Amino acid sequence: MIISCTFSKPVKNIEKILDRPYLRIKAQAANNSNKTMYYIEKFTKTQAFHEQKTEEELDEFIRTHAGTTFKNCVLRTDSEEITYLGNKKGNVTRLSKKLKQENAPANKNIVWKNGSRQKNYLIPEGIPVPFMVLLGLMTSDGKIISSKHDKFRQINRFIEFINDILPEVQKQTGENPIRIADFGCGKSYLTFAVHYFLTEIKHLEVEIIGLDLKKDVIEYCNRIAAELNLKGLKFDTGNIAGYSYKNTPDIVITLHACDTATDFALNYAVRHGCKAILSVPCCQHEINSQLNKSSVPEEFKPLLKYGIIKERFSALLTDALRGEFLENSGYNVQLLEFIDMEHTPKNILIRAIKKSEQKSESKSAPEQPESSAAEKLTRTLHISPTLQKLLEE
Repeated sequence: MIISCTFSKPVKNIEKILDRPYLRIKAQAANNSNKTMYYIEKFTKTQAFHEQKTEEELDEFIRTHAGTTFKNCVLRTDSEEITYLGNKKGNVTRLSKKLKQENAPANKNIVWKNGSRQKNYLIPEGIPVPFMVLLGLMTSDGKIISSKHDKFRQINRFIEFINDILPEVQKQTGENPIRIADFGCGKSYLTFAVHYFLTEIKHLEVEIIGLDLKKDVIEYCNRIAAELNLKGLKFDTGNIAGYSYKNTPDIVITLHACDTATDFALNYAVRHGCKAILSVPCCQHEINSQLNKSSVPEEFKPLLKYGIIKERFSALLTDALRGEFLENSGYNVQLLEFIDMEHTPKNILIRAIKKSEQKSESKSAPEQPESSAAEKLTRTLHISPTLQKLLEE
């Protein structure tokens, strides 16, 4: 079954073929009673149009327009990714790639209600959630405040990742409470959401702590936790680098911890043998400031010539190296899309699960292999990432 499909790179006479100058068309599967329907979004330069198609109608659209009207079409099923590429001569190439199970797209969270496409969030809209009401995300009757919809989506997306890693973590924790540390928790929307999801929806015993530098924010969060009588949740003021947690967390999470704060959180998780890490980095300035055209090999200089390219390259390089350093430290690592770019440009999530053969009680960072690919790259570019330095100490 087709899960999603994206058409791009339209031909010049697209308006004559489809009545409008579409630049991109996206199709997403959704459950509508017992019949699979597809939610279609069609984008011009200034407008977006929406409609529904049946599976048969989408199949016909793909046969007619993939690789011809649109020179690029990427189609995903639950087991493979198919790409149609058209060239100037009118030839269409079909490429197919099998998807690993963990990367296969899922449509179980998309539903249709009253003729419109809606998301089945793990923390649903429409039911009053006390912490969301107090934090100003939701009205007392369960409606999300319009200006907070992006935050609501981010929280629910992160909860999906929490839910995904739970079985693996529970294998190692057994009957013990699940311990989670949220470093750089800020106003703690996510911290409260994780506690609510695990205790009220999953009915698990937890010990969750939120850490941040801002004393007034932490005091406010503790007041809300006390007002709602949230057991197993507390907040503390402190710096990630010097923080001492009474019990080793099973999971370390960070959402938009700025610049090298993410590195200190990752280092903490490695040093304490945490079972899982979920981290959405933010503001990767460090490597951008270290990269210099005069010191990198000639073949890298085009990447540093233009400011916006250098900035994006630096951000991607930062997270790629973080992934490699975590792999070298005994974790299975994935870098995944956190949320659509339209909601936040900070959309890479680092998902790291400790390999089972590693001892979870280890208090020191695993020894880094000599001359790893990541280390060679840092030497080539004359950069010194914080996480690398921390793990080498």
